[in-house]
Amino acid sequence: MISYEKYAEIRDKRGMTDYAVAKETGISASTFSEWKSGAYVPKLDKIVKICKLLCVTIEEIADI
Repeated sequence: MISYEKYAEIRDKRGMTDYAVAKETGISASTFSEWKSGAYVPKLDKIVKICKLLCVTIEEIADI
């Protein structure tokens, strides 16, 4: 499963917010709030966009 907490830690280290990531990737801001609340897990295409922006692999934000 893709971990919002790991993503948020990496995002914070990059000095970004969910809003900034949403704007840069074209992913809606609501996707991030739903992901944070546990109501939604982004699909692979969105995860790939996030990983590319943050320069990380999927494994680095996966809870495995």
